Amino acid sequence: MPKNMVFVPAGEFVMGSDDFYPEERPVHPVAVDGFWIDEHPVTVAEFRRFVKATGYVTWAEKAPEPDDYPDALPELLVPGSLVFTGSTGPVDLSDVRNWWTWAPGADWRHPEGPASNLNGRERHPVTHVSFADAAAYATWAGKELPTEAEWEFAARGGLDGKVFCWGDEFAPKGRMMANTWQGEFPWHNLLLDGYARTSPVKSFPPNGYGLYDMAGNVWEWTTDFFTPAHDVGHPCCTPRNPRVGSPERSCDTNGPEAHIPRRVTKGGSHLCAPNYCLRYRPAARQGQAVDSTSGHIGFRCVVRAYTSPARGTDG
Repeated sequence: MPKNMVFVPAGEFVMGSDDFYPEERPVHPVAVDGFWIDEHPVTVAEFRRFVKATGYVTWAEKAPEPDDYPDALPELLVPGSLVFTGSTGPVDLSDVRNWWTWAPGADWRHPEGPASNLNGRERHPVTHVSFADAAAYATWAGKELPTEAEWEFAARGGLDGKVFCWGDEFAPKGRMMANTWQGEFPWHNLLLDGYARTSPVKSFPPNGYGLYDMAGNVWEWTTDFFTPAHDVGHPCCTPRNPRVGSPERSCDTNGPEAHIPRRVTKGGSHLCAPNYCLRYRPAARQGQAVDSTSGHIGFRCVVRAYTSPARGTDG
């Protein structure tokens, strides 16, 4: 049995939802082969071991090539990432610049910018990782990133058709089941779950398969390209990379043919709130530019039943 992984047996489920955002439609049956999946998102400590072993440098730690972003302002062509700053009162929810800030020097080691550090966050999900960063870790660990269908099947924990990973009620008997935003986003967080930003993995109950943090905490990368069936009429939780255009909503296409392709991310994050981004549900999804990094995107890995994981790499 791979260390710190849970086996999800093969099965069929109904993927998507007709009840929330357009990109979650249409609902359709899907069959999934058995696979192992990390019981929680990859943590800071686990990612640090990868970097120490390989010398890997993440996207946010590197200055991009100017030729790749010919329209970018020079001050944006530096190492950095997106940091949540919030607001002091109600703001226009169609403009994510009201709560996201491009922060030079922000990266997985410095989640809120160069003055921040990882002290006490070893068990928090690693953040500020691009799709390529997540894929590089997975390869090193002898694993892969999940498909969207695998991720959603695992997140449901055997509760096919339920709204949340744990059932249809958001907070059964008043108990917070995930790290999300309670209150009016992006200015008034009631902190009913006890966390303003990310939380240590396994801080909330597992789902029916024994998996933690399948809702909230951090969005998680999957391998699927984002190709919505309908125009997205609702804003998402993450701006596009500010180097390549105005920081509009992140759900605007695109597949592998795009200059900056988008992959599906799943699970929502600690910044998802009912008044803005009710996406801490198994069916929820958003398209994320593969070069984007921010303080609320992480990942977990899978090992498919027909492959053998490498030993002694990520444990």
